[in-house]
Amino acid sequence: MMAFKPPLTILLCAPRGFCAGVVRAIDVVETALKTYGAPVYVRHEIVHNRFVVDDLKRKGAVFVRELDEIPETEAPVIFSAHGVPKSVPAEAVRRNFFAIDATCPLVTKVHREAEIHHKRGRTILLVGHKGHPEVIGTMGQLPEGAVTLIETLEDVETLPQSDGASLAFVTQTTLSVDDTRDIVEALKSKFPLIAGPHKEDICYATTNRQEAVRSVAGRADAVFVVGSWNSSNSQRLRESAERAGAPIAKLVNEARDIEWDTLPLMKTIAITAGASAPDILVEGIVDAFAERYDVTVETITTADETMFFPLPRELREKTQG
Repeated sequence: MMAFKPPLTILLCAPRGFCAGVVRAIDVVETALKTYGAPVYVRHEIVHNRFVVDDLKRKGAVFVRELDEIPETEAPVIFSAHGVPKSVPAEAVRRNFFAIDATCPLVTKVHREAEIHHKRGRTILLVGHKGHPEVIGTMGQLPEGAVTLIETLEDVETLPQSDGASLAFVTQTTLSVDDTRDIVEALKSKFPLIAGPHKEDICYATTNRQEAVRSVAGRADAVFVVGSWNSSNSQRLRESAERAGAPIAKLVNEARDIEWDTLPLMKTIAITAGASAPDILVEGIVDAFAERYDVTVETITTADETMFFPLPRELREKTQG
């Protein structure tokens, strides 16, 4: 006799998971491995997801924290999707490495904005999280002291008052839309002439995933965000769910991370995934719930994504020629 399973509706957020920048970054490593063979060296995690990194390791990618860990080699050396300070490609040139830059084009856009503001004599305020690789990369585009990091509204308050004519702001691409909106409004209020991006820096995928999770958070007994703890956009997704009224909002890397004993009996849950989390991990979590509940899956779509970024020129020429 089959054991009774309580009914559970799973609201599956769409869009979720991989964005165009992550797809491109993973494709860069896989294409380099196919084209040049192993090893291929990658500075830092190509994207913030253990499952993805472990899979690429098995295929022959060697992950390092800094270039000085790489021996003299003709193998490709790839920079992660988060972007790098200018000192990194300069070091690669000095050591005659065959470097391939997998920086997300939307991060590169922020780098270019910061450089243009600097050339125009402006001090740049970067809204972001200290220590995040993207922030380190953006600040490293310009000389020491040219960029001031703004993490909170309190940071805005401590800035000296001015009309802002000599200031500009840019933002980390993976932030919470809500948090950033408050900080940007505070900057514009305090510095009426501050220059900002022509188009918002927060990437389309971050915005879309936060919007999708907000649309379901109030209907769910719990929201599960699939993603790594060190993934900024995944952390912000969990916060967005909490803010939008989810009684429980948990960040889990994969199904085995779910602490079943701590969960109440639920009737409806929502599942989404950060931009660096593969859908196979989402499927694993749906399957884990299906073992315990009589599951009905409903996809909630709030946006269609068609963004595509081509491979870097070095790899395009090899694969096309």
